[in-house]
Amino acid sequence: MIKSLIINPGSTSTKLGIFEDENLIVDETLRHTTEEIAQFDSIVAQKDFRKNIILNFLKDQNIDVKSFNVIVGRGGMLKPIAGGTYATTDALIKDLEAGVSGQHASNLGGILARDIADEIGVPSYIVDPVVVDELCDEARLSGVDGIERVSVFHALNQKAVARRFAKESGKKYEDLNLIVVHLGGGVSVGSHKNGRVIDVFNALDGDGAFSPERAGGLPTGGLIKLCFSGKYSEKEVYKMAVGNGGFNSYLGTNDAREVVKMADEGNAKAKLVLDAFIFQLSKNIGAQAAVLKGKVDQIIVTGGIAYNEMITNRIKEHVEFIAPVTVYPGEDELLALAQGAIRVMNGEEEAKNY
Repeated sequence: MIKSLIINPGSTSTKLGIFEDENLIVDETLRHTTEEIAQFDSIVAQKDFRKNIILNFLKDQNIDVKSFNVIVGRGGMLKPIAGGTYATTDALIKDLEAGVSGQHASNLGGILARDIADEIGVPSYIVDPVVVDELCDEARLSGVDGIERVSVFHALNQKAVARRFAKESGKKYEDLNLIVVHLGGGVSVGSHKNGRVIDVFNALDGDGAFSPERAGGLPTGGLIKLCFSGKYSEKEVYKMAVGNGGFNSYLGTNDAREVVKMADEGNAKAKLVLDAFIFQLSKNIGAQAAVLKGKVDQIIVTGGIAYNEMITNRIKEHVEFIAPVTVYPGEDELLALAQGAIRVMNGEEEAKNY
């Protein structure tokens, strides 16, 4: 049996999971007040504060920290890397501390995992961070020399559900062609070809369908005119696209459940926005089917919005002619992190070095 401690830091919380193999024993969210976080001048400076809270929680629950076989942290903003489970090497920790691709609370995941694991003499890992980049060369060109398409997406959940489908089908992830659709505050649609995500719509700041909070790919001419209208600062335009885009822009809410409710109650604008959301997502799926030359074994829909059967059923109506659709609602990040370590500990795959 492999007993693992999973650490997933957020801006004002630290989620913990304790697993025995793939069985979740403890699921806890340790919350931190704004005042507690504000006393630190950087994310990495929070390390000892968060570490002490984790260790005190374990002590209060009468859980011996030395009982763990492995510690796993959420991967942070590293340099672009291929997917997989990575050992928390000195080079990896150095780049997490520096925030080479940005400062984010998730950077603390690997740092905390390494620190606690070293003290008790066990290995520590990160798994499939958001910077996973397996794009084929053709996917990188944008149409303007000097602007490159980048891979930023829900790698942890996309890879986890792809492996889940493969396992349930009695096949290897590396032998399948899959299209995976993550529906959350941001959305991402990726082509998984033989275990690599060779193309994906940037889920963060400017690609593909709009989402509850993001504008997705915008008409280039209209965006240029907006930027140079003199009405808005760069920060304000960016916020329009990331945070206040999508459902927020049209309807003033980022809650898909509320949008569905408004549409059901006869709100014509809400109905149109919902129709357009499904329309754009379906176009993204069709585009990824072309990337895979029509050889698609399965389309997988996941994320929080996938709990809504009306939305998933309507997506199916658009795309089931391409391949069968499987729905795995939600995103079980703690389990996905545990599974990444288990695969390495059981010898199913080798840990990668950063």
